[in-house]
Amino acid sequence: MEVSMLSHASASEDAETLPAQHQNFTVGLVLAVSSSLFIGSSFIVKKKGLLRLSKFGRTRAGAGGFGYLRDWVWWAGLILMGVGEAANFAAYAFAPASLVTPLGALSVLVSAVLSTYYLDERLNLLGKVSCLLCVLGSTVIVLHSPPEGNVNYVRILGMMLLEPQFVLYVIFVVVLSSAFIWIYAPRYGKTNVIFYILICSLIGSLSVTSCKGLGLAIRETLAGNNQMFHWVTWVCLISVTLCVSVQMNYLNKALDIFNTSIVTPIYYVFFTTFVLIASGILFNEFTMMPARDIVGLLSGFLTVICAIFLLNAFKDVDVTLKSVRKSASQRTSSRVNNSELANADDYLVSVENVSLI
Repeated sequence: MEVSMLSHASASEDAETLPAQHQNFTVGLVLAVSSSLFIGSSFIVKKKGLLRLSKFGRTRAGAGGFGYLRDWVWWAGLILMGVGEAANFAAYAFAPASLVTPLGALSVLVSAVLSTYYLDERLNLLGKVSCLLCVLGSTVIVLHSPPEGNVNYVRILGMMLLEPQFVLYVIFVVVLSSAFIWIYAPRYGKTNVIFYILICSLIGSLSVTSCKGLGLAIRETLAGNNQMFHWVTWVCLISVTLCVSVQMNYLNKALDIFNTSIVTPIYYVFFTTFVLIASGILFNEFTMMPARDIVGLLSGFLTVICAIFLLNAFKDVDVTLKSVRKSASQRTSSRVNNSELANADDYLVSVENVSLI
């Protein structure tokens, strides 16, 4: 009798939990999409501010200058990024990192489209197809992502932060980022964008986990369980402040030296990869997923990576629908001419054979 009552009680609790999980998933999805719109726009506005700085002859960000701090256009881009990061921060409180982070591909789409209008950066046919693939890949990610992360309380997150595997990952990130900051970036950063991007991506993976912790603390506090004085909340707050500061510095350097169409897609790929690794280590969001959803999630992510590769690798190739049609017609006409020449040769050979007979 007691067993049946307990089973009915647990079933009723699950029934009440499912609508709340679905609502959290929807809120997190909307916030993640809006975040991508703001962040994608901020790349363009900040780039315009950095270009204005170079016109005025001031020391550029890529050369270690901070003159952009006195330019209102750059600050407008920073405000847009701040709004986008705030929405992104809030999204982590309602949805898993494996959903929120891959949806950052939409910021690549937004920046690629806007750069053609405001930065005179061309978007050819392959670029447009790549943007479509970004949208399709993001849709697949949404359909196969876990509905909500397994960590819902700050107390549980605190225990997971002290797990040996995550501590080792933090040490790995700190050591590798320090090597890039002090050794490799000063030597090769002005000629190869990968070093600045790796610094932003490695540090960014820690900022995402910290955002998740702050989001959980705020959500619990609003529900009546104050977590503002818990040690996890303060560790996450300090981590977010430090990580975002480092990210902004080196992202500005990358944007100042290299084109937006190069920085944005490469940054997305590395940032998403390291965030998924950190999320998998800390939150264990993939352990309860069925195999088909894991395959679907990875397929969507790989689709986005391929699209971003096409967007970046062939951005300077003059490929239009008109040129493709012209090339196809030329190939068809050459094949027809070749076949006619082959038929003519066969006819001549047959005539010579008849004459010999």
